[in-house]
Amino acid sequence: MDELNTAQRVFVSYIDKSREYYLAQGFGNPYRWAHNREAPFARLPRPLAACRIGLVTTAMPLEGRDGVPPAEAPEKVAYAAPLDPAPARLFTQDLAWDKEATNTDDLGSYFPVHRLRELVASGRIGSLSPRFYGVPTSYSQRQTNAIDAPALLGWCREDSVDAALLVGL
Repeated sequence: MDELNTAQRVFVSYIDKSREYYLAQGFGNPYRWAHNREAPFARLPRPLAACRIGLVTTAMPLEGRDGVPPAEAPEKVAYAAPLDPAPARLFTQDLAWDKEATNTDDLGSYFPVHRLRELVASGRIGSLSPRFYGVPTSYSQRQTNAIDAPALLGWCREDSVDAALLVGL
């Protein structure tokens, strides 16, 4: 068995890092982790091959944001946008990801619309929603529970979505 290389990071304490980040943002109290008594998951109403899938992203539309420093970017709000044509790019610069080690030039790495279309063509999934949905990354449980989640649920119901696939960045 190989010995553990202690020169390499073994893990990232997401909980500690989140607490530190939250306090660094100026919030007076440590982050309170969400606790839901009931899981918002359900069995599919029909086989996956007959289901309509909705694609959900944490990236924002690019219009008006390209080249804008994150601090000056417009406020992020939940949105629904046409899936056809698929966006060529989405705004990701304000999200927390290692911008030195990787990039978001490959749309498929965080918005797999083309792969989902292949799965529709092969019969693995029934169809895609005519729109995709965006939700902001937020440390506010109140905003998520009272504003963003109900908006997302409403759009999914309008589009007869059976299952939503959240691909967060």
